[in-house]
Amino acid sequence: MPDWDDIFTEQGRVFEEPHQDMTRLVELFRNHNVAKILDLGCGSGRHLVFLSRMGFEMHGFDASPRALSLARQWMDEEGLTADIRTHQMEEPFPYADGFFDAVISIQVIHHNFIADILTTVSEIERIMKPGGILFISVPVMHVGPVEQEYDWDLQEVEAGTCIPHRGPESGIPHHYFTPTELTSVFRAFDLLELYIDDTRHRCFLGLKK
Repeated sequence: MPDWDDIFTEQGRVFEEPHQDMTRLVELFRNHNVAKILDLGCGSGRHLVFLSRMGFEMHGFDASPRALSLARQWMDEEGLTADIRTHQMEEPFPYADGFFDAVISIQVIHHNFIADILTTVSEIERIMKPGGILFISVPVMHVGPVEQEYDWDLQEVEAGTCIPHRGPESGIPHHYFTPTELTSVFRAFDLLELYIDDTRHRCFLGLKK
């Protein structure tokens, strides 16, 4: 898998604005007495910053040291704090069972083969409290002709998993979940919402059973 450091070195923070529904999620978090939140694949820190401003105790990990350096710098600039760690999502998470009230993961967990994704999902379940809130987003496979800029020359390497040979994430696995597969993989959660956002990513919102 290519080094994500290359992407963050070339593009900087990559994303700066929080997900379009994060303000709505803050209200849901507060209604459920959420205190500790994990941003899985926190990147350069857009959600660490946003949710820390809202008063939540934020934790985040990412595989890219460059991204985390940007995140720490951003948090320092804002006078905020968070527990930020370098970690691979397919390895056991460095947190105790039932540690978190909520987990968010925006455009992250699909960047793997399905066996590793299932390991990640198992760890998400383990570190969340019963009744905890999960919000994730994953890409939707484009159907029909695409503009040359967005033609990534995808090669399917296992069912639902493709590796692009062009584009900004060339060489990085992308698993494209169907709605049925997504709800099955996250069957440890009661589904609250399943929808496609304005960036054409499928969003899953659920409560840990």
